[in-house]
Amino acid sequence: MKRKKPIGGLLDDFLKEEGIYEEVQATAIKRVLAWQLEQVMKEQKITKIQMARRMKIRRAQLDRLLDPDNDSVTLGTLARAAAVVGRKLRLEFV
Repeated sequence: MKRKKPIGGLLDDFLKEEGIYEEVQATAIKRVLAWQLEQVMKEQKITKIQMARRMKIRRAQLDRLLDPDNDSVTLGTLARAAAVVGRKLRLEFV
């Protein structure tokens, strides 16, 4: 049986053509980071209140950090959250 050739291009190409590639990529990264932090908190049985106290921030700030749709989080806040749960934040240019 012959395989049909796919119609269209790659998703990345489409997003670039639409001019939203960087925005979509940033949102995806933030969603992954928020999910990972929530998973570590669950593993370590850390409540949001405990996490906020350990980070020395308000609960509302932690809620913004954990909100997958809120991309206005600073690198400092992400690094502090990682340190509080015994992890490191690693960013790199690829």
